[in-house]
Amino acid sequence: MKIKQSIEKVPGGMMIIPLFFGAVLNTLLPEFGKTFGSFTGALMTGAMPILAVFYVCMGSTIDLKSTPYILRKGGALLGAKILTGAVLAIIASKLLPSGYVEAGFFAGLSVLAIVAAINDTNGGLYMALMGQFGKKEDVGAYSVMSLESGPFFTMATLGIAGLAAFPWQTFVGAILPLLIGMLLGNLDRELRDYLSRAVPVLIPFFAFALGCGLNLGNIVKGGMLGILMGVAVVAISGTVLLLADKLTGGNGIAGLSAASTAGNAAAVPAAIAAVDTSYAAVAPTATVLVATCVIVTAVLVPIVTAWWAKRIGVGGTPAA
Repeated sequence: MKIKQSIEKVPGGMMIIPLFFGAVLNTLLPEFGKTFGSFTGALMTGAMPILAVFYVCMGSTIDLKSTPYILRKGGALLGAKILTGAVLAIIASKLLPSGYVEAGFFAGLSVLAIVAAINDTNGGLYMALMGQFGKKEDVGAYSVMSLESGPFFTMATLGIAGLAAFPWQTFVGAILPLLIGMLLGNLDRELRDYLSRAVPVLIPFFAFALGCGLNLGNIVKGGMLGILMGVAVVAISGTVLLLADKLTGGNGIAGLSAASTAGNAAAVPAAIAAVDTSYAAVAPTATVLVATCVIVTAVLVPIVTAWWAKRIGVGGTPAA
């Protein structure tokens, strides 16, 4: 049976499919984890410890010896992403004094969901598109952009918007695993290779644990709203990133290729709620909305990028 291949046919499948199965299990058998306890219960409730290990391993892939071009390009795209999230958070905080919509079609839409969906780029998708339409230096820019991974920038953005006040220890704690991974990976290349191999392996496990905290009713409720959010992520962040790319000497392809939502971004709402309980009520719906954005942006970004490449006369042959 080709289970892995089947899962990977779904955009962000290694994140989405386990998350969905976790939600199904939690909806049909909500006491399953408590009943069996031990390792089974830990597997269903251990998203945070698994994520901590994931961020250490992710950090190990970030190379501090990046060339000046990679630093400039990656820094520009990273900055554009974070700036877009911050501006949208400030606007949304003015329109939503409570931080989320309580009723109507947009019920469940929150500043947390908006920022989490914007802040983190689908690295695999970006590198695949740049490998086809870009150049190898632009592929390498993701080594800088991967600093987006984790809840740190979302926490900072919520703080800027006045929707949260995290103590400095929490900010340090949010980025420390990533920094430890960076340190280890840059001190020892063999250790980097060793830790980096665990990154894709850990994704389905923390996704399943996150899914075990969701209810299918919320997933159905957030479906259409999540689709609209995904379209908005591509349209808004894609425009800003395209401009940032052009300002750093690019042709816009790298910017559009980065206008997606990473699969692990769906873990951010739960991570935020773990340190600020005021977000506990909106975190499940935010997780669903961000997970939907992962799928929608994974479908739309390649289409938009290919259209732009054709428009500016760039071929689709692999980069040298």
